[in-house]
Formats: sequence, structure tokens, C-alpha cells
Amino acid sequence: MYKFLYSLLHYLAGGSVEQQEMKKQAADKAVQYIEDGMTIGLGTGSTVEFAIKKIGEMVKTGLHIEGVPTSLKTKRFATELQIPLTELDDRTEIDITIDGADEVDSNLNLIKGGGGALTREKIIAYHSKKVIIIVDETKIVKGLGCDCALPVEVTRFAWAATKKTLEKLGCTAELRKIMDEAFITDNQNYIIDCEFGKIADPETLEKDINNIPGVLENGLFIDLVDEVIVGSKQGMMTLERQNIVQ
Repeated sequence: MYKFLYSLLHYLAGGSVEQQEMKKQAADKAVQYIEDGMTIGLGTGSTVEFAIKKIGEMVKTGLHIEGVPTSLKTKRFATELQIPLTELDDRTEIDITIDGADEVDSNLNLIKGGGGALTREKIIAYHSKKVIIIVDETKIVKGLGCDCALPVEVTRFAWAATKKTLEKLGCTAELRKIMDEAFITDNQNYIIDCEFGKIADPETLEKDINNIPGVLENGLFIDLVDEVIVGSKQGMMTLERQNIVQ
């Protein structure tokens, strides 16, 4: 519970001034991959907002792209910046998705969902030719689950029963609440935050969770990321999947 609350408050605050600068550096690097005519997946979160703002500036100076937002919040922000938007149903494939993460491990697997948009984010990532994750150095971990809880989106129907089943997998689970009210996702579902500690086998856990009736999706992103751009105190660092030895 406390781990999730810390993560949520940190997510809402956006981090320290130093972290903000690291996020901006990573975002500026990521948008360099964008080319005229592309369809761009627009992630959700404080780090990605730097990239979206930069994309808005590029559109104003003549860049022709279409964005596919992963949340209503991102859609509103992109609309304010006059970025042309489209829906995944109107596109067979997305050229590049730029998104953030709550944790990144050495295999470029992620935990996402601090902002509650994990299901739409995973759908967009799955249908993208290239997925670029931008983070500051605090999001790089030795093992997923070390610093944050794993979000799981569940149907509101029988959510308590789903929560009990999740706990049988070895976690402490809590219904996400904001101001004493249940948090509602853009899909009108609940989020259950599951504290597993360090997750030994993320790939198996992702499948086990998604096999539970009532679970829509979970925040483990396995083998979906092509590149992670890390803003650090020492400068920029780029991690690529092709350089990972499995």
C-alpha cells in the first residue's frame, strides 16, 4: 500500500527539478526519430508530456504526422497543442510509439500503469513497429516490482473476488483509490495495485494474471520495447533490445 502511494504521489508531482531536466533530455532525443508522414503513438505520463509538447512545436513548424493517444488525458493535451489525431481502428499499424515507464529492467521489460492507462498503452505498443520508452535514471531497476506495485486493470463486476485471486499469486493487493473514491480508468474499470516485491519471472506472471477471469490487462510489458532512452546526471544513455543477450 505504502509503496503504491509513494509511487502515485511521485507520479503526480512529476519528480524533482533535476528529474524534470533528465526527462526532458530523454524526450528531446526520442522525437528525433519522428519523420514526416508518420503515425505516432502518444503515451501517457509526466515524461511523455515533454515529448508531446515538442511534437506540438514540430507540427507548428510544418511536420505532418498523426498521433494516436493512449489516454483521454493525452488526447486533451495533444488537442490543446493542435496535434492531428487519429484512432488505431483507422490505422493498420503505428510507426513509432513514445511512452514512459514506472520501472525498466535489464531486459527492457517494464512495469507501467501509474497513471492508469496501462491497457490502452499496451494495445498501442503491440501494434507499433517501434516502441521507444523515455525515462529518467531513477526508473532503471535490478528487478521489476522492486520500487513500485504492479497495476492490474479489472472489471468492476466482482472486483473483490478478482482481488482475492490475485493475492493467491503471492502479492498484497489494494484497490486503487483517489480521495477515498475508487479510481476509474478510461475504460470505466478499476485498478488493483499488487505488491509482489522483486518479480522473479515477469513473463510467466503476466500470463498467470491475465488468465484470471475479471482481469482486463496488467502492467507488465514483456518483449514489447525496442529502445529505452534514459536521461541521467551523466548525460543520455540508450538501451536497445538488439544488444540484449537473453
